[in-house]
Amino acid sequence: MSGIFDPDIRRHLLRDEGEVIVDEVRHHGIVYVRPVLEAIAGLALVVAVPFIDMDLAWFPFALALAIWAHAAWRALQEHMDRFVITNMRVYRVHGVLSQQLATMPLSRILDITVKKPLHGRLLGFGHFVFESAAQEQGLRDIRFVGRPDDRDLSIQRVVQRSGLRGPRVPN
Repeated sequence: MSGIFDPDIRRHLLRDEGEVIVDEVRHHGIVYVRPVLEAIAGLALVVAVPFIDMDLAWFPFALALAIWAHAAWRALQEHMDRFVITNMRVYRVHGVLSQQLATMPLSRILDITVKKPLHGRLLGFGHFVFESAAQEQGLRDIRFVGRPDDRDLSIQRVVQRSGLRGPRVPN
């Protein structure tokens, strides 16, 4: 079901060419920590309202509403950011009110670096850095990828199966 808060990644598929989704990558849950902390800060302001002079009580309440709106916006931005691996290419769809689509055929991927900081290794996320013939695109850095080793292997398998990296080696 497609809605306003769904990036609808399937509409970007080249179905007539036989393109299918191999993996849809959402951000790791760690990206929602900051919006949750902001929401808690807004709640603390609302709890403080009864203890403030009535003439000034509107201010922390209004500030809490602004903080909640910002937290919701940040969470929605993270939710709408998707990285997609297909049998033909990789692409990224992101944006809330207006969407951006960055795409790269598998043949253009020269190198993938998987960066896993210590806290990422502990929590199960990492970052992808794509090196390609066209360096300036929205696919160079894909951050906060859950299970980065599995996703990297997924891309490598698709590239290998497509015959772009030399002959297949029989098992």
